[in-house]
Amino acid sequence: MASDTSVAAVLAQRYAGALYELADEGKALDAVLADLKSVEAAMAESAELRRAMTSPLLPRKAQEAAVLAVAKALGVGDLVRRFLGTLARNRRLGGFAAVAAAYRAILADKRGETTAEVVSAVALTDSQKAALEAALAGRAGRKISLDLKVDPRILGGLKVKVGSRLVDASLQGQLKRLHLTLAGRA
Repeated sequence: MASDTSVAAVLAQRYAGALYELADEGKALDAVLADLKSVEAAMAESAELRRAMTSPLLPRKAQEAAVLAVAKALGVGDLVRRFLGTLARNRRLGGFAAVAAAYRAILADKRGETTAEVVSAVALTDSQKAALEAALAGRAGRKISLDLKVDPRILGGLKVKVGSRLVDASLQGQLKRLHLTLAGRA
C-alpha cells in the first residue's frame, strides 16, 4: 500500500499537470504562476486562511466560498479562481502548496530550466539573486529559476535545494551539526 505522502505527491502532480495544460492552452503560463504565488503569499501571511483551506470541519461550500473570496480580493485570474474552486469541491485545498510547487516544476522543465528552492533568513537583494542564479546555473549546466522563501528560523546563510540535492549552509544547520558532533563525543 502506498504511503499518504506518495499519494499526495501523485495527486499534486496530476492537478498541476491539468492546470499547466489549461494555462498553456490559454497562453497564460506566467499569469497562472503569478496568481499561484499570490495565493501562496496570502497563505503564508494568514494562519486563518491556512486553517480555512485545510480544515476538514468546514463544509465544502463554505471552504469554496472562502477561498474564492480571497482569490477575488487578491485579483487572481479566472483560471486560478476556477482551479481553487475545483480543489475546494474535491477537498484538495490542503495540498495547494504541493500543487503550486509541482506547477512551478513542470513550467521550469518545459522551459528547460531547473528550479532551485532557496530559503534565506532575510529577503535577498536583486544582486544576491542574480549572483546565486549565475552560480547555480554554472553548476547545473542549465538556466536556473529561483523559488525564494524567507525563514528567519535559519538565523543566517542559505538552504538551497536543486532536484533531490540539498545544501544546508544555514547557521541553524551548522549549529545542529555542531550539536550532534559534540553529543557524539560526550
